[in-house]
Amino acid sequence: MTAKRNRRKQTQSLQERLATFAEKARERASSLPPGKEREMLLRRAKQNEMTSNLTDWLSAPVYPRRGGDHA
Repeated sequence: MTAKRNRRKQTQSLQERLATFAEKARERASSLPPGKEREMLLRRAKQNEMTSNLTDWLSAPVYPRRGGDHA
């Protein structure tokens, strides 16, 4: 028996969803006392921002290199 995949139409881009999560995580972390949960939220927020930046970088148009080296 095969499992049915739950498909959902996304209304926001990946970058928007990552940025929204990061913002909400930082807001929630700011209301928590120093500790493990706060550090986890801040770490996940940073990871989401880095992932968003990497996704932007990877989806940017590629420009041809100048010069003769093709290595």
